[in-house]
Amino acid sequence: MHARLPFFMNIPTLLARILTPLLLAATWPAAAADFIAPPTGAGPAVVVISGTGNQAPYRWYAVDVARLGYAVALVPGKDVCSASSSSCSKTDAESAENLQKAITELQGQKDVTPGKVVVISFSLGGGGALVHAAPISKQVAGVVAYYPSISKITRLDDVAARVAVPTLILSGEKDKFFDCCLIDSMRTFESTGRAKGAPIELVVYPNADHGFNFDGSRYRPDDGADAWERTKVFLARVLPLPLK
Repeated sequence: MHARLPFFMNIPTLLARILTPLLLAATWPAAAADFIAPPTGAGPAVVVISGTGNQAPYRWYAVDVARLGYAVALVPGKDVCSASSSSCSKTDAESAENLQKAITELQGQKDVTPGKVVVISFSLGGGGALVHAAPISKQVAGVVAYYPSISKITRLDDVAARVAVPTLILSGEKDKFFDCCLIDSMRTFESTGRAKGAPIELVVYPNADHGFNFDGSRYRPDDGADAWERTKVFLARVLPLPLK
């Protein structure tokens, strides 16, 4: 979710906000409850990989992406993460396999247009996306990583050098969340990767902390809105919607 819900929201709008995820999810088979179809017609595929903790904000974000016209798979960050992260209980081989499974299942749905996917990720899942999705250019068109968990990754320069698709990193200068996503790590990742020709772009929000785009004590509406706009522009560039 890229904006705070006002407490004075009228009842019809509130009901729509509550019911939309359920209605969208209902368009998919019961066995694919983590998938969200675009409201009308088929759309390109986007995999959203969450962070840890409460999954509701990531669900809202996935719904917002689907509303743009994309078919979305929401995958828990605990299933696709970097083994170097202290919060990751998967091996890198297991995470890579889980990502492949999510991509294959999403691309097999009837409401998905053929082609590559974009991966949008957060925190723990962001580290997973940079390690496991960014190198596979045959299947992935691009990666967006909000405050990715990369500070504990060993040989970060090697991971950055393997980035093979356009990659947008959105991070807060003041992020000290469990020291997982420090801005110095983001700058190192960008600089070492770009030195090897990796197409990495880092956007730093000077006053932002971890989770700056989600409702809560660290929420910064202007930064969250800017990050959302950059994400939409990125999607339109690397995975454009089909002409109607």
